[in-house]
Amino acid sequence: MTRQKSDCRIKPQGDRKAAVTAPVERERGGEATTVEQQAWQLGLSFETAENPKGPVDRAACHRRDAATLAVPKSKSKEETATLATMEEVTRQLALAFQKVASNRGAPGPDRQSIDQVREHLDEVLTELADALLTGTYEPGNIRRVWIPKASGGQRGLGIPNVVDRVAQEAVRQVLEPLYEPKFHTSSHGFRPGRSCHTAIAQAREYLDDGYEWVVDLDLEKFFDRVNHQRLMARLAERVSDKRVLEVIGKMLKAQVVMPDGVVVSTEEGVPQGGPLSPLLSNIVLDELDWELEERGHRFVRYADDCNIYVRSERAGQRVMASIVSFIERRLRLKVNASKSAVGRPEERHFVGFRLRREPLDGEVEVLLSQRSQDRIDERVRELTREPGETRFARASSGSTPICSDGWASSVSARTESNGRCRS
Repeated sequence: MTRQKSDCRIKPQGDRKAAVTAPVERERGGEATTVEQQAWQLGLSFETAENPKGPVDRAACHRRDAATLAVPKSKSKEETATLATMEEVTRQLALAFQKVASNRGAPGPDRQSIDQVREHLDEVLTELADALLTGTYEPGNIRRVWIPKASGGQRGLGIPNVVDRVAQEAVRQVLEPLYEPKFHTSSHGFRPGRSCHTAIAQAREYLDDGYEWVVDLDLEKFFDRVNHQRLMARLAERVSDKRVLEVIGKMLKAQVVMPDGVVVSTEEGVPQGGPLSPLLSNIVLDELDWELEERGHRFVRYADDCNIYVRSERAGQRVMASIVSFIERRLRLKVNASKSAVGRPEERHFVGFRLRREPLDGEVEVLLSQRSQDRIDERVRELTREPGETRFARASSGSTPICSDGWASSVSARTESNGRCRS
């Protein structure tokens, strides 16, 4: 969907009563305003209420728009057409298998393990490449498994066959170089060189700058609700090879085998568990990132967890209403109202942590969230309920870590660790 350009209107300064505004001089000779522009302009005072710093720098805004217009779009399309081709996908198959094998995943519905596929790998990759190039490739079903969520309930994972995971990984390796440089710097999930620790570090900077209220957005069943039509339209903006698009479409529509053996069709969603789904999820939510950027918000997103930092609770409530409307109307996703809220960062759970300003010295501290602390306490209780000899053997072997390396090191090192977090 085409991004609506900013018209560089002046932001309101502080709280004031509603008043009839003077006509704004158009700088483009009476150009008509679109419906979306009108809606955005009407909500401007609410959407920027957390940043009442006075007039917008018109010159800077125009420089930004000019820089955008100066991008050689025709050349970009040509480069995209060259890179995102099915031929390039097939060239990545051998490397893709190595990546899939290193993850040591479980078999899919066909029960073929990684070792079994490796026994006749050359034949498998040759047949897979031929099917992809000729358009005869048909993904197999996806096996659904359920795993417990730390917050309660269960999360559904989709496990494709090993061969299908190889195809997905090859597609990912071709698409990622096209999209990764264009993703917003406030997006941290499933990206090279980024983690939940870089997300927390950025959030901490916002608190240091005085943005001490957070709009905590939780997307309800995000991976199950992704709209296929909108996703494919976004992909088509940069991928010109229709064969690649058709294969991705088939992957999205792969049927799911439930634990009881029932096979169900897939009309929406990106099943968690395949190598391609994290990239596709970032492509979907990249539209949200740049919308937040356009509105001037300070935010941090890790996968489907998004926090927007504002200066006051009142501003947070206004931002919450506006962004929820955008997510549900434009992106066709659902915000979980029971889990989303405006609050202090020390009260909210974000990628396993919470932030608190130390009252004595004013330093922003990074602490485990209550949910993470409860999980650790429960695991400690489980270990201490076991017989002493068994408990000592399990703990000393390191086979049952209480928490990942990232948690402990990040708390002590103030987010300087590169360890991995679990939310």
